[in-house]
Amino acid sequence: MREHFDTLIVGAGLSGIGAACHHRRECPTRSFVVVEARSQMGGTWDLFRYPGIRSDSDMHTLGYDFKPWTDGKAIADGPAILRYIKDTAAEFGIEDHIRYNAKVVSQDWNSAQAHWVVTLIDAAGKTSSLTANFIISAAGYYKYDEGYNPHFDGRDDFKGDIIHPQHWPENYDTSGKRIIVIGSGATAVTLVPSLADTAEHVTMLQRSPTWIATRPDTDKVANFLRKILPEKTAYKITRTKNIIYARYVYNMAQKKPKKTGEYLLKQISKELGPDFDVETHFTPTYNPWDQRLCLVPNADLFKSMKAGDASIVTDHIDRFVSEGVLLKSGEVLAADLIITATGLNVIVAGDTGISIDGAPQNIGETFGYRGLMFSDIPNMVSIFGYTNASWTLRADLISRFGCRLMNHMDANGLDSVTARAPDDLIPRQWVDFDAGYITRVADKLPKQGDRDPWQNRQDYKFDKVTLMKEALDHEGLEFASSKVLVEAAE
Repeated sequence: MREHFDTLIVGAGLSGIGAACHHRRECPTRSFVVVEARSQMGGTWDLFRYPGIRSDSDMHTLGYDFKPWTDGKAIADGPAILRYIKDTAAEFGIEDHIRYNAKVVSQDWNSAQAHWVVTLIDAAGKTSSLTANFIISAAGYYKYDEGYNPHFDGRDDFKGDIIHPQHWPENYDTSGKRIIVIGSGATAVTLVPSLADTAEHVTMLQRSPTWIATRPDTDKVANFLRKILPEKTAYKITRTKNIIYARYVYNMAQKKPKKTGEYLLKQISKELGPDFDVETHFTPTYNPWDQRLCLVPNADLFKSMKAGDASIVTDHIDRFVSEGVLLKSGEVLAADLIITATGLNVIVAGDTGISIDGAPQNIGETFGYRGLMFSDIPNMVSIFGYTNASWTLRADLISRFGCRLMNHMDANGLDSVTARAPDDLIPRQWVDFDAGYITRVADKLPKQGDRDPWQNRQDYKFDKVTLMKEALDHEGLEFASSKVLVEAAE
């Protein structure tokens, strides 16, 4: 006989541990289990081991709404974030509810029983299954076992090492090496200054620039408030301050993109000096926040370049050659190590098979209800954070909304809830975001519609009201009880 749980949480990373804590706090009578494909918790913050790994958001908003971040650094390194996740799990007694080495293979909704039948596989290849009434999918937004690796001609000709940051070898020594970092996103701008401390030289090779902002890695206001106020009060004030500021910056970028761009470029010129070619290397062809803004704490990237330890090249790759990279311009960049910081493979709901009564479902053909449920897929919420703010801001809201749904069903004798999209919805891309990691898998992601509640607004203020306060009984959601299910079957 299969084990049964009221709630299954998929993933024990930042989102999954947060979801489990919310569940314990807000659904105390419901049984739950967390299944994690890897052998330990932490998700991204345990998987990623490349030099300099850190947050690209401040930890007062990337942290949980219920667990204050108390470290002095607001832009934290990976090990500090991992400790925070583990400390949170310990504080709320989550560890005993986690099944490690339990990768979800498939999820099949049984309409007659109003539960999910979930098949798992362990590290040895042995399969098992369990049932759950409700699933919170917190499996992350990218494939853990495969980073995005575009094709490069001549890859096998290069005599040095080629590493993707997602698969950084343990104890790999970069000291004294000539290094090329291919990419211009958050990973690249993190790697370059970190590697520059010990490498012979680091070259950041980009096809096109990304918008970059600088800020201190400490929050003086937060550190002061912790000295004079209770911990939770100081955290709440700082979190609110940072949410308001981030929202202001984003809205300014949308309303006055030219002015915002000029400000960002001015800050870079200030760091690199008037003779640096900022127009070529740091002026993108798109407006600020049309793609995610990269964060450089303490201007470390620019300091490395100004010191001569790092440089930047904007060009297209012709091919890899034995001694490095041949550019379209004809120049050869010599290297001992090439790091392909070329991005992630984005997925939704862990990229696992989802079926209804044995019939496979194509998530790419569904509409997203408020960006967290898939049309015609019962009793499941999927955590996908913000592209224009800290991931956890939305993860917290989605977890709490899932708890609202489950408590509503328990209180009213209901067994299932399904988002039902109207036939006249006009499909649009899942998020209004032009980043390559989204556009190249757009056909595999759910669609958003042309009106609420089928839009994925990426707006914390709006989501906080609609997800936490709006009535659940409306036309977007269809609830059913066991009696209705039995009558329908008969």
